[in-house]
Amino acid sequence: MQDQITVEEKAAQPTISIRTRTAVENLPQVLGKAYGTIMNFLFEIGVQPAGASYVGYFNMDMQDMDIEIGFPVGQAILGRDDLQASEIPAGKQASCLYTGPYNKIDSAYNALMEWIPANGYEATGVCYEFYLNDPAQTPESELLTQIVFLLK
Repeated sequence: MQDQITVEEKAAQPTISIRTRTAVENLPQVLGKAYGTIMNFLFEIGVQPAGASYVGYFNMDMQDMDIEIGFPVGQAILGRDDLQASEIPAGKQASCLYTGPYNKIDSAYNALMEWIPANGYEATGVCYEFYLNDPAQTPESELLTQIVFLLK
């Protein structure tokens, strides 16, 4: 289930990320590898993440998803190899908190996609999922995912 949908104006958030393309069925492996690479890099340079891990979705083609996998950081840092300095852009965002298994998150997306135009907003087509707890240590029914749609 999702909590109430909110709209907030947010400042730009610096991130360190890996941008890639993958099919939806490969997401768990791709995300696991990317998060490991990013965390090793951050540990090596002595930087702590400034928030929860995320995935940015730049399209919804389930066989060729254009995604950005990363962590927010306190200030812009230089990347290396596949790691790039990036940011979640400033602006209006509509969001809701989804509680439950990742494979049943569609209900929260559907609610947001209906709510946004019904309340006079227009989505940019880019959305983010922030993973607020660890799926290795949290029962599926208690997983918390903040879903954020960037607004025009």
